[in-house]
Amino acid sequence: MLSAIKNGFQPLGINTKQYSDTRWWLGMLLVVVLAGASVALSKLQIMQTAQFSSLTIGIVLGIIVGNSVFSRIATRTDVGVDYAKSILLKAGVILFGFRITFAQVAGVGWHGLLTDVIMLVGTFILAVQLGKRVFKLDEQTTILIGAGSSICGAAAVMATEPVIKAQAHKVSVAVATVVVFGTLSMFAYPIMFDYMGLSEHAYGVFVGSTIHEVAQVVAAGTAVSANAADTAVIEKMLRVMMLAPFLVGLSFWQTKKHANIHAHGSEHKSGITIPWFAVLFIVASGVHSLSVIPQGASNAIVWFDNILLTIAMVALGLRTHVGAIRQAGIKPLLLAGCLFLFLTLGGFAINVGIAELF
Repeated sequence: MLSAIKNGFQPLGINTKQYSDTRWWLGMLLVVVLAGASVALSKLQIMQTAQFSSLTIGIVLGIIVGNSVFSRIATRTDVGVDYAKSILLKAGVILFGFRITFAQVAGVGWHGLLTDVIMLVGTFILAVQLGKRVFKLDEQTTILIGAGSSICGAAAVMATEPVIKAQAHKVSVAVATVVVFGTLSMFAYPIMFDYMGLSEHAYGVFVGSTIHEVAQVVAAGTAVSANAADTAVIEKMLRVMMLAPFLVGLSFWQTKKHANIHAHGSEHKSGITIPWFAVLFIVASGVHSLSVIPQGASNAIVWFDNILLTIAMVALGLRTHVGAIRQAGIKPLLLAGCLFLFLTLGGFAINVGIAELF
């Protein structure tokens, strides 16, 4: 037990030795201050109208500071910034589970479950194939964009980053594509509603199974009706819940692939690296489902979780170099655009087809 405490909590990668490092405290102070500014900015009317969350503002603010003054203080704050980018991110993903209950998942039925599974798997496979064969993108960028588009936007991108050990600028590129096309969906879907021939319930399922971010889903659903918004959020939460099995499956795939590469084509057995924070995400959802936590405490956890994710986004922005994003070029945006078309047009066809089966 003492040895475990001394060496840190390994499943989350926590090393208690760093807490005595001045660079940890200064780095944490930096990201907390910037995160506080991001939260304050997100409450402005113009930001709320545009549906820009504190997460989105946080990464932008982080990139601005990271490419200006941060280089002068990086050596004095790097430990804390990197801690926020990794450990606090994982903690944020775990607490994200307190937004979901199993009852909500059951509420959309097999119809909603099947729709989400097909959209998630189809979108991610399409992302991998297009990214590799058509746009010739690197694997990390492709996976991050695929995860963000197929599951839950920036949160999925951030949760995927520690599994594939992606570079900061690639995460920023992926988050940017989510913001662009998720925002486009948010405004386009309500306009298309009158021409779709869908009921409010069916529209809600369509919105929840295809739009990137939770906030964007809420906006697109509310623009039609409260009933559509409720259905959309539940469908979206079911999609969010698939984040954990997705991460475990991705970890298995990455471990197996890299083991084979290291063995130079020969058979090589290697243990699976389980992303424990993804498993704890499901545990958090289970606890929330039992209703043992008072509503006030649950709301406080969700609020705190948003703060943690905002801090992680700020840290990510600080470690992102604009030159690296510029070097990525137009291809990531084109890939995300193709996925957006699949989610919108293909998603509509899949939603209608599945609805006819039930």
